[in-house]
Amino acid sequence: MADMYDALNVAASGLRAQTARMKVIAENIANANNTAPNPADNPYRRKVPVFGQVLNREKGLTEVKMTKVIPDNSDYRLRYDPTHPGANAEGYVKMPNVNTLIETLDMREAQRAYEANLNVVESARAMMSRTIDVLRR
Repeated sequence: MADMYDALNVAASGLRAQTARMKVIAENIANANNTAPNPADNPYRRKVPVFGQVLNREKGLTEVKMTKVIPDNSDYRLRYDPTHPGANAEGYVKMPNVNTLIETLDMREAQRAYEANLNVVESARAMMSRTIDVLRR
């Protein structure tokens, strides 16, 4: 039974990590078109979640956790819009370095990983339930 609880704990850490990842992706998508108010400022910079293994000493398990969020240092996109208040002398506006297609694909991958961890939780619970039923007889 202890192994089942360990499986539940590891899968739960995966659920938490993927939830945190989806929050970062949602923030990126929400800010994909935000520009800086003037040419001297920079617009929103895409954020990238970083995962790592974390030892849970209390349970003796290695779990997954989003350890930090780092900025994506790729170049900003430029859009020609000389009427925008944030346009530079050439008429270009710096746009966030967020590609919504990439973010959507990342969200789908996070969703699938979340579902996989949820399947582990459901399977472990079903196995524990069947084990308890057998022990009651």
